[in-house]
Amino acid sequence: MPALTIESPVGPLRLVAEGDALVALRFLDADDLAHSPAGGAVDRLEDGADAPVLAEAAAQLAAYFAGERHDFDLPLAPLGTEFQHRVWAALRRIGFGATATYGEIARAIGLTPAASRAVGLANGRNPLPIVVPCHRVIGANGTLTGYAGGLERKRILLDLEQGALPL
Repeated sequence: MPALTIESPVGPLRLVAEGDALVALRFLDADDLAHSPAGGAVDRLEDGADAPVLAEAAAQLAAYFAGERHDFDLPLAPLGTEFQHRVWAALRRIGFGATATYGEIARAIGLTPAASRAVGLANGRNPLPIVVPCHRVIGANGTLTGYAGGLERKRILLDLEQGALPL
């Protein structure tokens, strides 16, 4: 699968495509970069394949981080269960700069707030963070809760959106 690693205000991101769709966006740390096929290079297609969706995703992410884009218009094909897809679709309906609780997401997909834990698990398995904005989900008491990219990244993303300031 073609992949592209780019720099961002929340650290290096690896974009992965399959066919004409984006299938994953991964937060990378120094260890990931040291062991990458591209030797840690960024802004380079890692397997030499032509993947226009990766270039478009990189451009849209750059515009998002510059405060010029509030949502993404990309072909997506994340792998997941039917339930996970329902949760991820609900995440995409949370507006730029807004937040929702796990219970609110559960209600949005026709479940009771008691399904919050299942929603949280699906949220945590989102293979397209930022593009499918799982960072916009917070705890019932308004606090930041777990985020696959780490709470510091979640805070940066929320601050970017709520202040609408470029990073």
